Amino acid sequence: MSKEINRLHPISAVITSVKALKSMILPIAIIIITNGFNFSLNFRSDHFFDTILLFGVWGGAALLALIGGIIKWRTFVYWFEDGELRVKYGLFVKKKRYIPFERIQSLNYNEGIFHRIFGLVKVQVETAGSKGGKPEVELTAIHKSAADVIELEMRRAKSEEVQQQAHEQSQVIEESVPTPMIYHMSMRDLLMLATTSGGIGVVLSGIAAIASQFSDIIPYEEVFHELAVFVKIGAFLVALTVMLILIVAWVVSVVITLINYYDYTVRIEEDKLIITKGLLEKKRITLPLNRIQAIRIVENPLRQLTGFSTVVVESAGGNGEDGNDKKITLFPLIKKQDCMQTLEQLFPEMNWNPTFIRSPKRARPFFYRIDFIWLVPIIGACGYFFYPFGLLSLLLIPLTILLGVWQHKTAGYQIEGKQLAMQYRVFSRITLIMEKKRIQSIGSTQSYFQKRKNVMSMKATVMSGATGTTGSVSSLDQQDAEAILTWYEH
Repeated sequence: MSKEINRLHPISAVITSVKALKSMILPIAIIIITNGFNFSLNFRSDHFFDTILLFGVWGGAALLALIGGIIKWRTFVYWFEDGELRVKYGLFVKKKRYIPFERIQSLNYNEGIFHRIFGLVKVQVETAGSKGGKPEVELTAIHKSAADVIELEMRRAKSEEVQQQAHEQSQVIEESVPTPMIYHMSMRDLLMLATTSGGIGVVLSGIAAIASQFSDIIPYEEVFHELAVFVKIGAFLVALTVMLILIVAWVVSVVITLINYYDYTVRIEEDKLIITKGLLEKKRITLPLNRIQAIRIVENPLRQLTGFSTVVVESAGGNGEDGNDKKITLFPLIKKQDCMQTLEQLFPEMNWNPTFIRSPKRARPFFYRIDFIWLVPIIGACGYFFYPFGLLSLLLIPLTILLGVWQHKTAGYQIEGKQLAMQYRVFSRITLIMEKKRIQSIGSTQSYFQKRKNVMSMKATVMSGATGTTGSVSSLDQQDAEAILTWYEH
């Protein structure tokens, strides 16, 4: 093994500093806005000391962030020795980490704006013991050729090719090894994914979170009072305003989806799936097949109607797409028929066309009865404050019943050999397929009213990230629920 000391690229100091400064932008912006932009550098001004204090603290923090980034870049080194990737960093407190190559599960690559300018890549090293959504080691910025060397060393250690010539260990891989591509999202599918995604909810919640930060300067009580008066005289204008807000949020969600899933490709390499995606920030995610705990097939109502679905992989440990768990979108948008064929190729030992045992008819009221508890006060308040238009809220009753009937028709399970499949929905239909050996726990719940109808709800949990993922089917026949428990016990 090579004992040559390797360092991060100098731009890693800037990237680390910018990352630290990003967390300071929102608090500073809130302070400036809540102060009414009343800042002055005039010594006689009442706001002079406030200005000096604010920008002095921010400037000092920015300087410390830059110094911290430089220190990390200067002290961070890595090398290969005795079949291990070894890392050392720290100025006053020296830290070392030795990772045997055979323990490395995956190398994930990210290319941000700074990385792409200089031909660099961020490498996240994941092992079976990676916990809490964090990689074992993160190399902030190194050349792509250096990343290829790490991958080459890992492959050699795992295949025990210890007699290769020394010059091959530092060989720069100019051409990528062709690997079979099992999925590539076309531009047409990407546009359909963007226009039918649920990202509008994320955008609206983000707007609400930002607005909540300005509660000290926005007179919400007066705004709501004026809005109530406006509703009484201009219901059409209110509806139009809400419609415009939803359209803008939808456009923003479409743009975000296009950026995140641009050039989405899935390849298979030995026993790993390689996922690449992104426009502004290009990412490469490596997913070992042996870490897959379960497969979720998600179909929102629109995609179910058009025959499309989304496939999500639940994987044990590591650093997921959200940074906190390991829920990885394997196929963002794929035809249901093509989806099943592809999954059969990847996992031929599993049944991808299960025949579900459904919830009995006598369980149907349990899918919508509880909803009337919170519907009654909402309908009453809308009818009183927004009469006569508030009476339209009565439509929530038949809509809730129809949704409950829809959920009842979806609820079901199937056991085949050592495989459990569960199907359920809130709005989107979810099919969760898992192997018995991957299931962490199975539990049942039964209320007094369910007991009278001989029905029982079931939950199954698989390991995924730090918390796990749970699938649940409500109000199955009691004999079916007990059959699931018996199957799992044995």
